[in-house]
Amino acid sequence: MAAVTEQAIIDALRTVMEPELHKDLVTLNMVKDLKIEGGTVRFTVVLTTPACPLKTEIKASCDKAVGAIPGVTKVEVDFTANVQQGRSQIKDNLIPTVKHTIAISSGKGGVGKTTVAVNLSVGLALQGAKVGLIDADVYGPNVPMMMGLERPPEQQDGKLVPAYSHGVKLISMGYFVPEDTPLTWRGPMIHTAIQQFLRDVIWGDLDYLVVDLPPGTGDAQLSIAQLVPLTGAVIVTTPQDVALHDSRKGLFMFQKVNVPILGIIENMSYYVCGKCGERTEIFSYGGGERAADKLGIPFLGRVPIDPAIRVGGDIGLPLVVANPDSPQAKAFMDIASRIAARISVLTATASETIPVESLLQKIKKPLTSGA
Repeated sequence: MAAVTEQAIIDALRTVMEPELHKDLVTLNMVKDLKIEGGTVRFTVVLTTPACPLKTEIKASCDKAVGAIPGVTKVEVDFTANVQQGRSQIKDNLIPTVKHTIAISSGKGGVGKTTVAVNLSVGLALQGAKVGLIDADVYGPNVPMMMGLERPPEQQDGKLVPAYSHGVKLISMGYFVPEDTPLTWRGPMIHTAIQQFLRDVIWGDLDYLVVDLPPGTGDAQLSIAQLVPLTGAVIVTTPQDVALHDSRKGLFMFQKVNVPILGIIENMSYYVCGKCGERTEIFSYGGGERAADKLGIPFLGRVPIDPAIRVGGDIGLPLVVANPDSPQAKAFMDIASRIAARISVLTATASETIPVESLLQKIKKPLTSGA
């Protein structure tokens, strides 16, 4: 039997397409550490995000393509990830070590925006990403309570070391204002606070920095859009018409300041009775998906309403940690993956295509082949 060759494997992998980017793994330079030991072939696929929702599909395609080569008896595929730098590399900004900044917004209050922001942040971290969370909702800073870490951050060399909980670095105005003290700030003060959360916090290297914005289309939204090159914005809504109407205002506001819209999330989509299993659409149903379709933007998914989400927020244990097997937690995890995939596509589309050199020259480990 003829020996398995490196070129045969590379040719096979040229037929495996990255489902989101619509190019093959070799052209995208996603294959490394190729080794051949007898009939066993091992290699690593470098994903564009650790939260890739299509990892299983990519592995199956690799197994099928390489496994069809004569002489191959076993295919072992490992995965790693390298999140590409986003819009922050295009111009100067206050957080150069952050690859992507994601704004979580809503047109009105009461739609569960902060709960979504917290669970998405932790969901991305659980999938292996390096994540930070800014609680920019200065009038209602609830993130410390929801993340179970209300101790103020420490200082280091004149800067703040962000708090750390459930794998996420976080900062919030809630750490600096007494609990019962209302904020009556005007626009310039909000702008300064958000600027300090970016410039004066030691974020370190992050794949994603999630920003939980106040409801509406006011000073905080404009400040974050001016201060950093946002990768994109996520709009959180509930199914009823009034929430969708306000959400569209927020969407148009981001479009006016040239911030890409990553998609719409329909929160509190429906309720399933824990005793009888009957499904009740408390706030109507499907409005978020219809709005996304009408506006030509992605629909990221719907999250059912469940008292456990509220309980988790009250005790500082996000649902994706407290009950990861629940339908709600799975919805959050799936949406986090879709957001990460959407960012990968936007990043790849924005960058120029770079000619790919020979793959064999880029593989670091020595190649061996056997009969």
